[in-house]
Amino acid sequence: GIELITSYVFNQAEYIRFNSTVGRFVGYTEYGLKNAEAWNSDAGILGQEQAQLESYCKHNADIDYSAILDKT
Repeated sequence: GIELITSYVFNQAEYIRFNSTVGRFVGYTEYGLKNAEAWNSDAGILGQEQAQLESYCKHNADIDYSAILDKT
């Protein structure tokens, strides 16, 4: 399967991450924990992240996979 991980970084430190396998945001700092709590309770934000998996990742994976098969 395909997994989407979106990391949010400030001053070279990751403070929050979305993982499509888990289906929610995880915070790594105090600020990230607060945002994760808010974003996880917002179905619209969670839906946007999951939509990226469908529209971007899976679409491009099919193209890349086809390109690889064509070269072998």
